[in-house]
Formats: sequence, structure tokens, C-alpha cells
Amino acid sequence: MAPSPSLLVQATLFMIMFALGVGLPLDGFSRWQQHRVLLLRALLGTCVLVPLAALLLLLWPPTLALSQPARFAISLMAVCPSAPLLLRKAGKTGGDRSLAALLQVAAALVAILTIPLLAILFTDTFGVAGWAIQPRHVASQVAGAQWLPLLLGLVLRRLAPGWASRLETPLDRIANLLLLLLVLGVLWKTAPMLVTYVGANLVALPVMAALVLISLALGYGLADRDPRQRVTLALVTSMRNPGLALLLAGTFAPGVPAVKLGILVYLLITVLLSGPFLRWQHRTQSQA
Repeated sequence: MAPSPSLLVQATLFMIMFALGVGLPLDGFSRWQQHRVLLLRALLGTCVLVPLAALLLLLWPPTLALSQPARFAISLMAVCPSAPLLLRKAGKTGGDRSLAALLQVAAALVAILTIPLLAILFTDTFGVAGWAIQPRHVASQVAGAQWLPLLLGLVLRRLAPGWASRLETPLDRIANLLLLLLVLGVLWKTAPMLVTYVGANLVALPVMAALVLISLALGYGLADRDPRQRVTLALVTSMRNPGLALLLAGTFAPGVPAVKLGILVYLLITVLLSGPFLRWQHRTQSQA
């Protein structure tokens, strides 16, 4: 990736997480004591059950026709929880933004241990070599892209709440603009390759869709009966971390660009399938 797109990616993620930290209530993370059991269930779902569901899905005989890059892409997205855009989506779609922040940070911490362990499980199961993912690979990306800007936003919120309130809307607009530019830039650069990839990997699309639906169902089932919790946990489990997955793909499969394309296709499928679920939940909450 050229320096300017890379800089745009870093600036977008930093601004999104910083704006989210500025906009979170001061008591947002103190709620962990109220949700300890829910937190454990959510971590089990997003960090363990989704990757295991992917493993079983990839061992299912009909999926043996998948190409190796498609398998890598699905596996990477399955083992990488805690999407940086999760907080924004949860806050705008009937979920609990503070709970989503708590779950995201917790999942990012747990992922430092679970991703290397799951990588060993996947590589041993499929006989793949060269994927010795270390905790430091995960920690460095999570710390720079998620923890640092979020913590800076929370510090500003605590030390200067007046300034934080005034800056919340402008920062949110800047984050939206950067995100729009990033999405348009990625689509402009990869659209022809994505079309070619989809045509060559049609069998991978229903497998990706099945895993997304399984992830949504897991999150929904692990939540309490509170509709906002169900939306939040469904998003937590289904929204994987494409930034981390792309980083690992670039590190361990630099000569296989189809892996990165598969990650982008998985992300697009996640967005497309989560839409009907969120509209259903919105109707359910409106009728309650």
C-alpha cells in the first residue's frame, strides 16, 4: 500500500477512536462490575466460539473446494475480534455504546492471547506452516490503532468535559469524512480486483455468509433479553477486525494478495448481512 493511503487509514482509525473516546460517558467503563457475566459470555462468543465455528465450517466436506487464500481470509477474520468501528455502529443502531466500548477493549486484551493460540490450532489442523503469530504482533496493532486514541479521548473527556462536549460533534464529522474518503479510496483501488476475486471464488461467498450469520446468532443468543444488549453482542461477535487481519496477512502471506481481497469481501458480506438484522431489531424495539 502506498504511503498516502496508509496514512489515511491510520488517520481515520485514530480519529474514529479518539472521537468515540471523547463522546463516551465518564462512567462508561465502570459498568464492568454490572456486566461481569455478560462480559464473560461475550468474550467466549467473539474470541472462542466464532473461531471454532469457522474451523468446523472449514472442515465440512463441501468447503474443501475453497482455495487456500480464501481459507486464510476466513480464518484470519474468524480469529481477529474487536473491530475498531464497532463502537460507532453500536451507538447508531440501537445498541449500547458504553457496553460496546467495554466489550471491545476486553476482547482486544484477550485477543493478544487467543489469536496466537488459535493460529496454532488452525495451522496444525490444516497442515499449514509459516504462521507463527506472536502476542506482540497483536498487541502492537491493538495498542496503536485502538487503545491509544480511545484513551486520549477518555482523558480529554475527564480533564476537560466542557471542551469535550464542544468538540464531540466536530470530531464526529471529521471522523465521518475521513471514513467516507477511506471507503471510496479502497473501493476505487480494489473494485476491479474484487470483481475478479468474486468471480474466481464464488464457492467462498456462501461460506463467508454462513459464518457471519452464525456469528450474529451466537451474539444474539449469548445476550440477556434486553434488546439493546442483543444488538450490541450480535455486533461484537459478527464484526471482526479487518485491520488486524490485513496486517497479519501482509506479514505472513505478503505474496498472496488474494488473502487481502478475501478479507475485504468478508467485510462487505458482514455489512450487507448485518443490515437486515439491525432493521429487524429496530422494528422490534419500536414495537416494544
